[in-house]
Amino acid sequence: MNNTELIDKLNKEKSLRKAEWMRLIGTYSEFDFEYARTLAQKIAIEKFGKTIYFRGIIEFTNYCKNDCYYCGIRRSNRWLSRYRLTKEEIIECCTEGYHGGFRTFVLQGGEDMYFNDDRVVEIIKAIKKKFPDCAVTLSIGEREKESYLRFFQAGADRYLLRHETADNEHYKRLHPDEMLLDHRLNCLNNLKDIGYQTGCGFMVGSPFGTDQSLAEDMLYISKLKPQMVGIGPFIPHKDTPFCNMQSGSAEKTLFMLSLIRIMLPNVLLPATTALGTVRGDGRQQGVLCGCNVIMPNLSPMSVRKKYMLYDNKAGTADNAVTGVRKLREQMEEIGYTVTVGRGDFKENRDGK
Repeated sequence: MNNTELIDKLNKEKSLRKAEWMRLIGTYSEFDFEYARTLAQKIAIEKFGKTIYFRGIIEFTNYCKNDCYYCGIRRSNRWLSRYRLTKEEIIECCTEGYHGGFRTFVLQGGEDMYFNDDRVVEIIKAIKKKFPDCAVTLSIGEREKESYLRFFQAGADRYLLRHETADNEHYKRLHPDEMLLDHRLNCLNNLKDIGYQTGCGFMVGSPFGTDQSLAEDMLYISKLKPQMVGIGPFIPHKDTPFCNMQSGSAEKTLFMLSLIRIMLPNVLLPATTALGTVRGDGRQQGVLCGCNVIMPNLSPMSVRKKYMLYDNKAGTADNAVTGVRKLREQMEEIGYTVTVGRGDFKENRDGK
């Protein structure tokens, strides 16, 4: 079975065996890339039309208790200027976003225990009270199931928690000993059990990663069946142990995006900022490979450059209005439009 036949099998059966994933990921050609891209784009248009959902990211804290070796806001980074937004500042970001047409707000931050359950609940309720027609997505890391349940009951709709890698040995090389892959995957199971629209994701080309690691990621995603998947290329940060490592490949990231769209036709699939950082037209190319979500930054300009998970992050010089305008223009250049709406996951949009 050649690679295009494997892609056809994936389209038909929505899964592959580990050896098949490894072969496809490790030996794909330019022709295979185009074959997968064309199929993924066709599926995305059938499901969503030529429309893209915007999500407004609010990076509300860069404090983090974790020490992940790849991350610029790791607790050991002594050169980083730390900040926390107040509830009022977060609402102000949402207000600006709402007037700009956003109907989903993504609260993203490090694992900052200053924002305990009570404070997070208070922020969720404040957003929901002022913007009842909007969705709230949380991306604040690993918490206990009881915490996730409280956030859900307060009105949170979605939760993003990248698993980073589903290969346990690889996970150990990216994180200190106190961080366990089993715990992270258990958090994702809890989120799905509670009823969140749940998102996982991984880095392409992260240090010590292999095609086997990526195969494990695809097997895990096939099993979990998340409503959202966020992937992007690894990009080093100057103040981390991986500062001299090579960035992940934009092309391989695009290929993996196409394979995810083929495997999960209804999934909410962002063209990430990291992809736009390693390649100027990365987000446009992501859409052409099956993505249907873009996540502009609504954070205050005063903190943009303090939330650097990796070096040279795209969009830190543009305010919210300018950044959104540029992204709209980029989408229009390739024949897509931005839709105003929550953009919730729907299992069978086409009725099949």
